[in-house]
Amino acid sequence: MNPTRTSTRRVCWLALVVNVGAVLVTDLAYAQSSEPLLSKANLVYQGAFRVPNLNSPTGATFNYGGTALTYNSTHNSLYMVGHQQFQLSAEISIPALVNSAEVNALNTATLLQPFADPLEGKINSINPTNANPRYIGGQLVYNGNLIVSAYSYYDATGSQTTSHFTRPLNLSSVGQVAGPYRVGTLYPGFVSGYMTPVPPEWQPLFEGPALTGNCCLAITSIQSNGPAVSLFDPAELGVTKPVAATALVGYPYPNALRPGGWSVQSMLFNGTTQITGVVFAQGTRTVLFFGRQGTGAFCYGIGTTNQALNGTLVPAPSVNVRYCYDPASSADHGVHAYPYVYQVWAYDANDLLSVKNGSKSQDQLGPTATWTFKLPFENPTDKHLLGGTGYDVQNGLIYLSQRFEDVNANPIVHVFKVTGSIPTPNPPTEVIAK
Repeated sequence: MNPTRTSTRRVCWLALVVNVGAVLVTDLAYAQSSEPLLSKANLVYQGAFRVPNLNSPTGATFNYGGTALTYNSTHNSLYMVGHQQFQLSAEISIPALVNSAEVNALNTATLLQPFADPLEGKINSINPTNANPRYIGGQLVYNGNLIVSAYSYYDATGSQTTSHFTRPLNLSSVGQVAGPYRVGTLYPGFVSGYMTPVPPEWQPLFEGPALTGNCCLAITSIQSNGPAVSLFDPAELGVTKPVAATALVGYPYPNALRPGGWSVQSMLFNGTTQITGVVFAQGTRTVLFFGRQGTGAFCYGIGTTNQALNGTLVPAPSVNVRYCYDPASSADHGVHAYPYVYQVWAYDANDLLSVKNGSKSQDQLGPTATWTFKLPFENPTDKHLLGGTGYDVQNGLIYLSQRFEDVNANPIVHVFKVTGSIPTPNPPTEVIAK
């Protein structure tokens, strides 16, 4: 990092603290530490809407997509990645919300910007020697630019070194994609996904404006075994190399969030955990991670709808491969822990601040609360996959993509509002021995 820029930035943060009503730094820190923790009751469901149902042989469709959301306050809109195979992004409007259990009653968004490759063919450059797919992990509207992160889906050799790009918000602009850049010094799997702004009242304390993280990708020995997030400044992309990033929470192997790690039955973490979105809710001291969790007995093998086959060996030519009862992922070869639930992992920002200030390590933290939640249009045999979150800071609205639940495997976007009185937070559903 450029020391002159670092010093200047810290002076700016300090000046901001001192100038907010002539409040002392210690007073501001106390004010933030006394802000409320959120619980499940504080996320009030507002309704949902559909995305445009598009058909395209070139991947300009939301079918099998709905990932890497970010909110754009200028247009009251969302950027969203479409079909998983093609990794194109589009901007959609946010229509009037409808709270209904009937999908046909929902309003449908319109395209504000058609699908385009936000990285203009550069996604492979995050890991040019790896033959496996690369995916966009997150998008963030920041200071008139679109920040895009990307990750290697299966990086067996740990060869990915960079993750973040920056580009104009206009998806039709060409030749202005910059990157990829390395963010921090950890393996990029800790930072290459979801992003969210840090609330203004917390920025002087954290000395940074945004969070970036990821969780639970393949090759657990090099990934975070639980939700991970780091503090960074998107304005430093392309300026400092690598971009400074401070890990605030994360679980390097073998220090998983859930003792026992990958192959346990757990409501905190196991091999079926997926976390795809993060929100640092303004006016609170809570950082929310959104994802899904497998709640049943952990099993690695081939999914089956026949419960009688659970745990038995698959016939030859398979060798030492077992059946796993999993109606949601039948025939899938991999991790299983049926049934699955939508889940929130809630962390206290004061705990993250203690890591930033050096009094704790990132893997010593645990959530102050976890809770499951239901969405319309789900059923017990769903995989319960979420595509990401977008956060409207001004109105306290969280946009959440529910994947594969509409016609042609389109996502549905659900909206929650951070509101109401703040009751005592739910205790974690498991004791974390840290």
